[in-house]
Amino acid sequence: METRLEVRELYTPWIRIGRATIVIEDGIIKRIVRGWIGGENYREYIAAPGFVDTHIHGVRGIELYSGRISDLERASRELVRYGVTSFVPTAVTLPHDKTIEFLISVHHAAENPPSDGARVMGAYLEGPFINPEARGAQNPEYIREPSIDEMRQFIDVAGDALKLIAVAPEVRGALDLIAYASASGIHVAVGHTRASYEQVVDALLAGADRATHLFNAMTRFHHREPGAAVALLELEEFFVEVIADMIHLHPATVELVYRVAGPRRTVLVTDAISAAGLSDGVYQLGGLKVIVEKGVARLENGALAGSTLTLDRAVRNCVSLGIPLSHALAMASWTPARSIGEQRAGCLRPGCVADLVLLDSELKVAATIVRGEEVFSR
Repeated sequence: METRLEVRELYTPWIRIGRATIVIEDGIIKRIVRGWIGGENYREYIAAPGFVDTHIHGVRGIELYSGRISDLERASRELVRYGVTSFVPTAVTLPHDKTIEFLISVHHAAENPPSDGARVMGAYLEGPFINPEARGAQNPEYIREPSIDEMRQFIDVAGDALKLIAVAPEVRGALDLIAYASASGIHVAVGHTRASYEQVVDALLAGADRATHLFNAMTRFHHREPGAAVALLELEEFFVEVIADMIHLHPATVELVYRVAGPRRTVLVTDAISAAGLSDGVYQLGGLKVIVEKGVARLENGALAGSTLTLDRAVRNCVSLGIPLSHALAMASWTPARSIGEQRAGCLRPGCVADLVLLDSELKVAATIVRGEEVFSR
C-alpha cells in the first residue's frame, strides 16, 4: 500500500529539497518527488532521516542493559519522542552472566521489532575488556582481561545482534581479541584506554574502526606524545563518537572534531543513562550511584557518568555552533548507521527504510515515523 507525505523541506540528509513529497510503499521509500502531489499533510515541517543512536544506556528511568526484554520494548516507545527510529542498546561493564542476559534480550528485541517504536539494531558492549585506569564510570569490580573464549560465548548467544564492543588496545591480549572480533563481523571501538598513538595504530591494523566517546576516558594530548584521541581523530579509517552536550566536550572541541573528521566520520551519540528525559535526582549506572544535578550526571567522586542528552538536542547544539543543518542531521542518522554497517537506515532516498523525523522551525521533534507509520506526534 502506498503512502504519501508532503513536507515543507526535506534533507536526504546531504541534499536539501524545498516542498517535497515522500512516496512510501510497504515501509520502504519508493521515491522522492519535488513539490506537493497530494498526501498526508506535514507541510509545516522539515523531514529528515530518523535518528540512529548507537551508544545509549538508558532513557526515562529505563536501563537498557537490564537483561529484560520488556525494558527494551518500553525504551523503543520512549525514544521516538526524541526522533530516534533505531538504536543500539549499550551495556556498561557487567559480570559475565549479566552480560549474557543483556545479549540475549537484545537479540530477541532485534528479531522482534515493535510496530509502535524505534527498532533495536543490535548490542554494544562498552567493556568489559577496558583499562581500569581509564574506567570513567565503569564498575572496576567487573573489568577483566580480554578473553577470546569469553568473546566467543558472547557471539554464540548474540549472533549478528552483537554490533559493537569497546576495547582498550594496550591491555594484554587486546590485539588478538580485536582481530578475532573484527573477523567475526563485530565493530571494535577503542575506548576507556591509556593507549599511545602507536598502540591505536596497532588496534587499527588489528581491525578496530571506531572511537568510544572521543577524548573522554582516554589518553590526553601532549605535544611529544599525542596519544589515543589524536590518533583516532586523525586516522581516516575511524568513525568517532561525539557526545555533543557541551559538557563532555567544550564547544570548541566539538567544532574541532567536526572540522577534522567531517560529517561522514563524526557519529553523534548520547551515552544517555536512565536519567535522560527525567528530572535531577539519584540514579544508578552498572551498580554505581549517579547524582544528576542541573542535567549533569556524575559519580560521587565527580567523574562524569554518561549523560542526559537526547539526539534531537545534540543536533540543535551542533547547529548552534554553526555546523550546517544537513551535516548535523547526517551525524545523527546517516553516519551512525554506516558506522555499524547499516546501508538502508539514516537516509531518505528510494530503497531506504521509511524512518523519518519531522522537525519544526526550531528543530524540535513534531512527529516520528517508523517504516512509514507515525509512532509519535507532539
